[in-house]
Amino acid sequence: LPAPGAMAQSLIAGGRITASAGSNLLGQHAVDRNQEATVYVGNLDPQVTEEIVWEVFVQAGPVVNVYMPKDRVSNAHQGYAFVEYRGEEDADYAIKVLNMIKLFGKPIRANKASVDKKSNDVGANLFVGNLDPDMDEKLLYDTFSAFGVVITTPKIMRDPDTGNSRGFGFVSYDSFEASDAAIEAMNGQFLCNRPISVTYAYKKDTNGERHGTPAERLLAANMEKKATTHRPHTMFAAGPAGAPPGAGPPGMPPGMPPAGMGMPPPPLVGVAPPGMMGAPPGMMGAPAPPGMMGGPPGMMPPPGMMPPPMGMPPPGMMPPPGMPVPPPPPQ
Repeated sequence: LPAPGAMAQSLIAGGRITASAGSNLLGQHAVDRNQEATVYVGNLDPQVTEEIVWEVFVQAGPVVNVYMPKDRVSNAHQGYAFVEYRGEEDADYAIKVLNMIKLFGKPIRANKASVDKKSNDVGANLFVGNLDPDMDEKLLYDTFSAFGVVITTPKIMRDPDTGNSRGFGFVSYDSFEASDAAIEAMNGQFLCNRPISVTYAYKKDTNGERHGTPAERLLAANMEKKATTHRPHTMFAAGPAGAPPGAGPPGMPPGMPPAGMGMPPPPLVGVAPPGMMGAPPGMMGAPAPPGMMGGPPGMMPPPGMMPPPMGMPPPGMMPPPGMPVPPPPPQ
């Protein structure tokens, strides 16, 4: 057993996980996790450990496990982790309250692990200039997330030696509709007592070409259209092509409504239609008593047995008072 306070090193899940705060830190493969209840945590500082991630995210709900992939040689984590909660509601709540909080001075990114981020990057990347030195990533995220889904952590460029802001940053959306709305609403507006400039950012490895070109927008529209084809159908199928108005289903004569659409129900077996002789006075059209008409109402006679004529009681049964005795059937 390790000495009190010492970290117990053990090879768990292929040597990637360090168990030091209990069994709830056991790493599991992605196929074993509930992806809908798992939170992806990115932009982690090298000083962040599994214990710190667990202590932070357990405040939002019961944590099942924390999985932080590590380098097999240096044993340093790769800047992200996965936190699995007991239920999806806990994961959603953690994303709302813990996204963009700072750990060791770096704002973390928390979102659902099941989101495919590659499909969200359409090129709707904005450049935000003339930022106040006190502006941080959290305030930038809160400001620009009002126009749409911000897919990555807003990045403020800083001096590598002092860490001070260089006065500009970048924001990426999942659609050009959101980025267009952000440019229209925020360009020239005052943020922290400074008028900021919001435009599309320059593309990498290009000669002065910015994002938001017609080609990028066409690709984004095709990606969105392709993504919608995988969604289940929510609309009912239309009628046959070329069917004239008022035409019924196939096999039905024109003008006849479908079943249950205004058509009178079929008469029940054993019920005399209105105006038919054989029913007692004052009971025209009423159902016959049980045992009459060859069986209970709605029951057909056994195979091979002819039903008695309409209005004639079964053999051996007297007609009601006032009803003439019908003649015997012909031999």
